[in-house]
Amino acid sequence: MSIDKIPDLSAGDLLISEPFLLDENFTRSVVLLCEHNAEGSFGLILNKPSILKLSELVESLSFLDKEVYVGGPVEQNTLHYIYQGDQKLEKSISIGLNMWWGGNFEELVSGLKSGELDPADFRFFLGYSGWAPDQLVEELNENTWIVCKDALDEFTLQYTPDELWRKILLNMGGDFKLLANYPLDPRLN
Repeated sequence: MSIDKIPDLSAGDLLISEPFLLDENFTRSVVLLCEHNAEGSFGLILNKPSILKLSELVESLSFLDKEVYVGGPVEQNTLHYIYQGDQKLEKSISIGLNMWWGGNFEELVSGLKSGELDPADFRFFLGYSGWAPDQLVEELNENTWIVCKDALDEFTLQYTPDELWRKILLNMGGDFKLLANYPLDPRLN
């Protein structure tokens, strides 16, 4: 992909790893881009569940046996969250139509405890995926990522982690349908 064909990136875009990517942190991953600016880029892997539950990680949420995802290889001692619907928390950042990132944590805990907030609307992540200034554009130029715009509402939390990567490529159509069916290890074909 030449640099003039790289789409403008913005919060809410999905980065789909190309099927030949060998980096185990990002194999068959779908990354939700939460921030992209001159200082770098920040995203969360949507389809990599961890072995941990939220109740094991956060004492104030010990009542919530909810799955936690690996957001990426950077700072895996930090907790991040996204949610769907209307803005429910102060200081949440809009990352697309009806999708929010972060927000007031005390308000989150209180709302989940009281039942005012539905845990099904939230997805939690340990760590994040980060890129230095211009690093993500360089990776796009090297065909490491496929950018999917305007798919956030339709795909984000609808599919299981195992099917998300493939379903997005299939829905993108054209040559992407071929990539969706590419075997994980072509030598075993």
